[in-house]
Amino acid sequence: MSSTHLDIAAVDAYLSVHLPGYLGPLEATKFAVGQSNPTFLLQTPEKTYVLRRKPPGVLLKSAHAVDREFRVQAALADSAVPVPRMYLLCQDDSVIGSDFYVMEHLNGRIFLDPTMKGESKDTRTAVLVEMNRVLAALHMVDIEAVGLSDYGPPGNYFERQIARWIKQYRASETSDIPEMNALIEALEHAVPEDDGQRTLVHGDYRIDNLMFEIQGTRCIGVLDWELSTIGHPYADLAAVIMQWRMPPGTEGRGLAGIDRDSLGLPSDQAFIEQYCQRRGLSGIDNFGFYLAFNFFRMAGILQGVYKRAQDGNASDPKRALVLGSYVPMFAQHGLAALKA
Repeated sequence: MSSTHLDIAAVDAYLSVHLPGYLGPLEATKFAVGQSNPTFLLQTPEKTYVLRRKPPGVLLKSAHAVDREFRVQAALADSAVPVPRMYLLCQDDSVIGSDFYVMEHLNGRIFLDPTMKGESKDTRTAVLVEMNRVLAALHMVDIEAVGLSDYGPPGNYFERQIARWIKQYRASETSDIPEMNALIEALEHAVPEDDGQRTLVHGDYRIDNLMFEIQGTRCIGVLDWELSTIGHPYADLAAVIMQWRMPPGTEGRGLAGIDRDSLGLPSDQAFIEQYCQRRGLSGIDNFGFYLAFNFFRMAGILQGVYKRAQDGNASDPKRALVLGSYVPMFAQHGLAALKA
């Protein structure tokens, strides 16, 4: 086992048999990003690949579903949604101890912060226009045509998701957080009636999960599909706005208090209106609920990261403990969104 926590010899032997055109020897380097599913750059003399695996240890049921990540990206290969090419999925735990998949290594850039420091005003504007375009394209994918109509169960997406994340949160709970208890109760009573929209949703759509071309502003890949399902598109749209409500900087990675106009960045409302125009919508009622839902779900995700750190299974234990400390703050933001 290497210092990257990946059995390189086992991966090399497996790819030699199962991946056409693969030629070792193999080197692997763990990416610093990716709290949930550890991600590695695989390098051979001829080609580079990316491997994502389930983390080791005891995991929550349905979490870290790399098989779903693989399936959805493979289905989108010829769609208007840019994704890396999928090469193979391994569900044989005897190889490295957990499921993993191998995909194309994209040569692009990722903006970790929506302020995009160092970029021109025009570049910032163009990147967020492209982010909006890709989001609308994602929600207009014909799920029947790409074979994803069974990728999520029927029924009210928000009722289902809230119930799921309450269960996940309780399973990861390490202390009593009054703000989370209050948000859970409020959300359960605030779910709007199902309006019939049923689309593919990414589940964690934000700028740092998009890769752009190195010298331009075209998106070349939407990454990190672990939370994707068939559901309601407003969850993805509100996820973008939720991120922007966070403090700026390396931790919050938000736009709170930023003079957006001077940077060429749209207001929340302008981004929403642009999205609605692309999808032919007249507007979105009760947006505060969708925003609150996202704050709740992110709080649940962070609690799971924190619990894994305590259990010794986190991809980056030190950062996981920091992220877990934000759970009460996300819950407070969720409660405020419901009241707005």
